[in-house]
Amino acid sequence: MVEPGQIAIVHLTGRLVDGPDAGEVFETTDVDVALNEGVYHDHRHFMPFEFRVGEGHVISGLERAVREMSQGETQTVVLDPEEAYGHRDESVVVTVPRDELEARSDVTAEVDELVRSATGDVGWVVDVSDESVTIDFNHELAGERVEFEIRLLEVHATETGTNPDDAQSSNGTVSS
Repeated sequence: MVEPGQIAIVHLTGRLVDGPDAGEVFETTDVDVALNEGVYHDHRHFMPFEFRVGEGHVISGLERAVREMSQGETQTVVLDPEEAYGHRDESVVVTVPRDELEARSDVTAEVDELVRSATGDVGWVVDVSDESVTIDFNHELAGERVEFEIRLLEVHATETGTNPDDAQSSNGTVSS
């Protein structure tokens, strides 16, 4: 069992569970999986994911599963939206005047373009008309059941005086 405050180092692969894309890999830390699944990108570093358990830096279902594992163990878990990326919230899908968005962001609005709100939230453009732009600020996997295959590679004990922020991974996909 992994205790709060310990640092867990895992390899993981996330797949969609439902719908026409069921079984599709949306995240992996393992270069071999990335190559086999056709999701390898040269600009991405495929390396184990490291986080301090109990600090809420990863989605809750992933943390719950890791806390129940032993070093060297591999486990596959299916997570409902509340333990993964949350439920879709239609209140965070907003429509704004196109000219205001383009003036503020100095870009031409196009579908699938990422934009940042004044508060720093990131969303993507889902619809563009001559007058307006619709932006979705939900996580792209909100409302989805997902499956993670998790391999717990190592667990490190808590060190006195360690800065918890030093243990965060640069892999933001599984962050909460």
